[in-house]
Amino acid sequence: MPIKIPVGLPAAETLEKENIFVMDENRASRQDIRPLKIAILNLMPTKIVTETQLLRLLSNTPLQTDITLLTTGTYSPKNVPEGHLASFYKTFNDVKDERFDGFIITGAPVEYMEFEEVSYWDELCDIMEWTKHNVFSTMFICWGAMAGLYYKYGIKKLQLDKKMFGVFKHKTLVPSHPLLRGFDEEFLAPHSRFSYCDGEAFDRCPSLIKLAESDEAGLYLAASSDGRSIFVIGHGEYDAETLKTEYLRDLSKGKEIEIPRHYFNGDDPNSVPVNTWRAHAHLLFSNWLNYFVYQNTPFNLNEMPLNFVKADN
Repeated sequence: MPIKIPVGLPAAETLEKENIFVMDENRASRQDIRPLKIAILNLMPTKIVTETQLLRLLSNTPLQTDITLLTTGTYSPKNVPEGHLASFYKTFNDVKDERFDGFIITGAPVEYMEFEEVSYWDELCDIMEWTKHNVFSTMFICWGAMAGLYYKYGIKKLQLDKKMFGVFKHKTLVPSHPLLRGFDEEFLAPHSRFSYCDGEAFDRCPSLIKLAESDEAGLYLAASSDGRSIFVIGHGEYDAETLKTEYLRDLSKGKEIEIPRHYFNGDDPNSVPVNTWRAHAHLLFSNWLNYFVYQNTPFNLNEMPLNFVKADN
């Protein structure tokens, strides 16, 4: 949250140079507070697990959030009870006339397919186009991040020779960026994916900022220069046991899968995994909610102009 200080306090100039958010008394007195409207398009097959992971991170902030869970209307998920979807989820058609402060698009287990081959790709494109005018900031996660980079910037996803699987060390590239505020210079985060985004194409896009990467796992965190799009290539939301569950699942199906790197103690799958990335994940989500959502949206979302900001592309 911002620091509220007296108008004209000399410290303000120094703090602002350090990219620390300060708010003077005049601005604070004009602020109204209401719940933030956050929608989650949950494309993961383990919907209940994923929604729990994300809600845990979204709840660790003083800001009150009003959550809407979304599923695809053009594809019916197979691994979740219909009653759960009917009770707790909406489709894009249900909310397309609404506006949201923030929006999250999760990963999806369709990495081997070209984007256009995914059954709900056209619907997802409609949603991503809609967010340009109806959402202040959107967070894209894993496959969702690659889909967002492809749709918005034409950056292709490329296949890996083997699964990027484990917990990897990352370094912050722009420590002063608000999304990284409070981050250590190095931090850990899980990856679980078979593809990556074209780095050369990414580097040719001037409106994208690399924020964190790993020598082993590559790009982890990026953002558009206006902060309206946040791309998380890994899975900071994962629980301690999630990679183990995925590993044992693939083994039971006879798939070729290597043990997750830097995850089990002594690479022993019988050991109990330790969550070494929880702090950074909570900080990432709280920074996004505060600096890219709460600090930018109008009190009355209906006052948001349809073209309130120039689209990324």
